[in-house]
Amino acid sequence: MRAIKALTRFCMLAGTGLICCAQPAWSAPLQAPHLPDHAGGTLRLVAAASGGTLDPQINYTGKYINLFANVYDGLTSFRKIPGPNGKDVVPDLAEALPTPQDGGLTYSFTLRPNIHFSNGQPVTTADVVASFQRLFKVGSPTAGAFYGAIVGADTCLRTPSRCTLEHGVEADAGTRRITFHLTHPDTEFLQKLAFTHAVILPASTPDHDTGNTPLPGTGPYRLEAYDPNNFLTLARNPAFYVWNPDAQPAGYPDRIEYTFGIPEEAAVTAVENGQYDWMADPVPLDRLGELGSRFIGQTHVMRYASLYFLPMNMHEAPFTDVRVRQAVNYALNRKALVILYGGPGIAHPLCGLVPSVLQVSGQTCPYTRGASVAVPAQRWTAPDMTIARQLVRESGTAGQKVTLVVANTSTEMAMGVWIRDMLQSLGYQAALRPLSSSLHLAYIQNTDNHVQIALTGWSADYPSPSNFLDALFGCENFHPHSDSSINIPGFCDPHTQSVMDRAKTDVSLSTEERNQLWVEANRLIMEQAAAAPLMEKDNVVLTSARVKNFFYTDVNQLLFSQVWLH
Repeated sequence: MRAIKALTRFCMLAGTGLICCAQPAWSAPLQAPHLPDHAGGTLRLVAAASGGTLDPQINYTGKYINLFANVYDGLTSFRKIPGPNGKDVVPDLAEALPTPQDGGLTYSFTLRPNIHFSNGQPVTTADVVASFQRLFKVGSPTAGAFYGAIVGADTCLRTPSRCTLEHGVEADAGTRRITFHLTHPDTEFLQKLAFTHAVILPASTPDHDTGNTPLPGTGPYRLEAYDPNNFLTLARNPAFYVWNPDAQPAGYPDRIEYTFGIPEEAAVTAVENGQYDWMADPVPLDRLGELGSRFIGQTHVMRYASLYFLPMNMHEAPFTDVRVRQAVNYALNRKALVILYGGPGIAHPLCGLVPSVLQVSGQTCPYTRGASVAVPAQRWTAPDMTIARQLVRESGTAGQKVTLVVANTSTEMAMGVWIRDMLQSLGYQAALRPLSSSLHLAYIQNTDNHVQIALTGWSADYPSPSNFLDALFGCENFHPHSDSSINIPGFCDPHTQSVMDRAKTDVSLSTEERNQLWVEANRLIMEQAAAAPLMEKDNVVLTSARVKNFFYTDVNQLLFSQVWLH
């Protein structure tokens, strides 16, 4: 018989700001969960800045999404194992994966019994329904892109406060059945249910961004305390037990402590010396040689579907003119930017928007020396400043002021300085504006901030070209006046959208046929130059010498729950 320790939250003012905690309020005898061999210790993480809101249905930063994988669960999950099978979808809070019915319009799940949130409350079908309604009520960044096919989602997107999804997500408490009805097939619906924003929260969760307040989850850890200026701590979830080890295995560390405010240079030294076990921020260029020579056993270079790019706001001058956007693409010296990032060992020039790790063949490069939109090259070779300057002259925009917004990490500042100088060489009065990495992504999404051009990175939510094309350039992801508008350029082209929609909904297509539709969508987006891709990048993961069982998945990267500490 499992007894549950109930938890309540309290917040207090400290000298550095608001600290919110999940604190035991009442306890009953609790049967200790079986812990695996190698369990114990405190995993210590470090970052220059925090990752923003703790609300798992809103936060869209890799810094916290990968952390949330240890705290929350959805109906489905990605298999938590290293290697290519880590891309597989497996049942999580659901007992099994359903076979789509009605031509891909109906998905029925059975909720597992006897699962509790970390506050002691049982997980019910009502929590599932409320969690999907909340996605729309709080304006989750992926509400439209990932869950817009659910019946009633269109109304929820128009009037979030009235969202009910009463015909789109049906629940039967007696049988623990949850049935989703879609307006059109979605070939990636199970993957989208496995993404962090679709985690199941208590139905009592407020319908607004909960900010610094931790929310109950079902994973092996619970968020315990948070001061965004200083720290975030996780402790074991006393209500957790392993119901599917592929979806949510038992955790090894007893605690996970995240420290903020340590610059990258200092963080590298601290991880090398064992003061911390892992750093969130990119390793600065000047430290990579040191890692490769002296800390090779602690340095891991991992392939990952990730890129850097320059989104250009198509609604702000001078980037309202396609010739200006094309000029930026021609002018980029992608080889120089690769060197600034860390060299060809960890990054590669990219002229399209789909990283090569996704193995989608047929992409071409229109913006390189000797190529054009009409006659693209097979790969990027060199910039073409002659064509770039000609396009700027033809646009009549030379001399205008342009501000490039970047995150204030050392790597992105170095690349930002180079891009600012490039913009000046094109004839613009260019300036660089660095922002804290914890604020940068939200800031560049909001049209009220009138960002003209920005440097940012993007990683796959799950391994699919749709994560780079539809997620970043789909009409449904442009939300003016919102921090959750990941279509930063404001790109919305009906023909391109129709190509992407067919790739997402046509269940008759083979994988190769679907990939070719994504290739065509990539071509159309690059023809209009809504963004300028710079490079695809691998992950350089630095860990302390006491970290064993380096457990890296294609989706969650370093899975903190599976680290051994010795």
